[in-house]
Amino acid sequence: MDNQITVLGIDVGIAITGWAAIKKNKTNSNFYSVHGYGVIRTAAKKEMCTRLKEIYDGVEELIEKYSPNHLAIEDVFYFKNQKTVIKVGQARGVCIVAGANKGIEIYDYTPLQVKQAVTGYGRAGKKQVQKMVKTILGLKEEPKPDDAADALAVAICHLNTVK
Repeated sequence: MDNQITVLGIDVGIAITGWAAIKKNKTNSNFYSVHGYGVIRTAAKKEMCTRLKEIYDGVEELIEKYSPNHLAIEDVFYFKNQKTVIKVGQARGVCIVAGANKGIEIYDYTPLQVKQAVTGYGRAGKKQVQKMVKTILGLKEEPKPDDAADALAVAICHLNTVK
């Protein structure tokens, strides 16, 4: 049985999707190894189907590169703009399908769960999340942009939750 969990954390967006690849040894649950983090960007001027394909292809490349056995993705939260929530939901769907096509276990977390797991407070702000992610992972600086920091937070939340 593998003693490692590798998670690909995803913070979904249509313009910017944050991602983070983190590994944890099950026997040393306080040690995380960050293998990479960043964002997948899509241009607003492109057709929606092209943007969704770019997100799908980007997630698929990350899966090939980091070989995660878990994919942790932030759930869609309430948006004032219904068009925005539909687009983000579509982007979330292509991320899930990319993981499912590779046989990866998929886990969902609400923004409240993620913030609670990382900061101890479910209504924490972006800056507080960035600071705690930096501290928990022992990074030299706060991860940027916010979307990458959020993806790291999703991965931390998952690794703190899964046994």
